[in-house]
Parts: sequence; C-alpha cells; structure tokens
Amino acid sequence: MTAPETARFWRSPALPGVDLLRARYVTHRFSRHVHDGYAIGVILSGVEEFDYRGVRHRAGGGSLVLVDPEQVHTGHAGEPGGWAYQMLYPSVEVIAGIAAELLAGRGTPYFPEAVVSHPHGAALLRAAHDAAEHGDDLASSTLARVAFGVLLQHHAGRRPAGTAPSAGHHAVRRAREILHERLIDPPTLEDLAQAVDAGPFVLIRAFKSATGLPPHAYLNTLRVRRARSLLDSGMPAARVATEVGFTDQAHLTRHFKRIVGVPPAAYQRAGTYKTGPEKRT
Repeated sequence: MTAPETARFWRSPALPGVDLLRARYVTHRFSRHVHDGYAIGVILSGVEEFDYRGVRHRAGGGSLVLVDPEQVHTGHAGEPGGWAYQMLYPSVEVIAGIAAELLAGRGTPYFPEAVVSHPHGAALLRAAHDAAEHGDDLASSTLARVAFGVLLQHHAGRRPAGTAPSAGHHAVRRAREILHERLIDPPTLEDLAQAVDAGPFVLIRAFKSATGLPPHAYLNTLRVRRARSLLDSGMPAARVATEVGFTDQAHLTRHFKRIVGVPPAAYQRAGTYKTGPEKRT
C-alpha cells in the first residue's frame, strides 16, 4: 500500500496573480492542457514525468519545473511511488512586471529548459510556498518575488521574433473566437470548419499546430478556465457544470481534476483533497 494522494490548490492574498498547489500524486495523470500563466515549481520527492514541446521530461527531487504560458504539457508519476511537489502559477503580468525591473529589452520572458537544477532557486520557492501556507504575508510576497527574479535572471530567455502567419493562421484565430463564444453549444467540426472557410482536416492540423490541442480539447480547457471563475464567485459546482457546457457535475469533475489537479469542490473551498490508501499492482 502507498500513502494517500493529497492536493491543496489555493490563493494567498499576499500573492495576487499567483495560484499555489502542494500535492502528492501516485496514479493521477494530468491530461494534455495549458495554463494561461506560468507553471513554476520544485519537486520535493519522487519523480514526475511530463510531455512538453515534443519531449518527455523527468524531474526528480530538488529539480525545478519551468513551463511557459499556453504551452501544452501533461504530468504523471515517473516511478511507482509517485511524486510530491510545490507549484506556483504566476500570471504573465506578474512575471512580465518582474522581468521589466530586472532584464533589459522587451518581450515576454520564456524558459528554454523545462527542468533545471538550481538549489538556491529551489530553496527560495519552497520558502515562499511555506510562508504562504503559514499566512506570513510579508515573507511569502518577498520570497516569491526574489525567487521569480532569480529564475528569470538565470534561466529565462526572450522569445525570438515571430515569423509570418501561416495560411491557416486566420482560420485558427477565428475558430478560437467561435469556441470562446460557444462554450455551451459548440459547433461540430464540420460546421466550425465551414465557418472559417477551411476543410475539417486542414483545420485540425492548423489548430493543433497553433495551440498544441485539437479543437475539442481546447474547448474543454476553456470550459475549465470559465468553471474556475464561476467557482471563485461561489456558484455551486452542479450549476457551474451546466453554465460552462459540461453534461453534468461528474463530467466537470473529470476534466477539472485532469487539468487543475483537484476536484471542483476542493478547489472551491481551497481545502486539501485526499484519496484513500492505494494498493500497489
């Protein structure tokens, strides 16, 4: 038997624009998904494996994980005992503001390497996370800013100049707009392709090339983002499910946990999600 899985996802008033997660996962698997901000964290024990930018990465104890905004990735245990980690999810605005103070030049910072070793940066992130958990607002806000600054100075780059838009660029942009507008009653693939004047297979290829996800998976990501906003407002999960287009609360819970890491109820109460002991197979 293994120890139970446990996860807590919450926000601290001292860290506006930053979500926090402390978790231990064994069998949980994150589906392919994206964050609208950065995902920055430290592995406490075990090994996490994740697919990112066409490569499978392994992050062991003490490693730092650095994932850029809107970049598709997964997440699962890299060994039978699972992994434990502390994650911070700063918004683009938070990181851009720090980068503007510390780094010369313009543009949004990005992290070329997804897994790095930086003991000082890891210690700062852990200290910031621990301080937030204990309600030490001054310490958490100070340490988080210093930690992000250290990582930017040592591991961040600037995105290269963009290339000319591809032939499918405008079709994908319009398709994304339609999916944003029609969370509850999305069109079929054929109708979506017709609306953007593209063939269905052409649209699938262009959409996945641009976003990393096929249209239906992208739609579920949008639904989960909207669900988080509604849960934050206090709306019951059962109603949230219908408001964002899921068939029922179980459907919402399944997709929500695969992307956020905790079920909607645990997210809403900012409490700890815990499973029972699991048998090894």
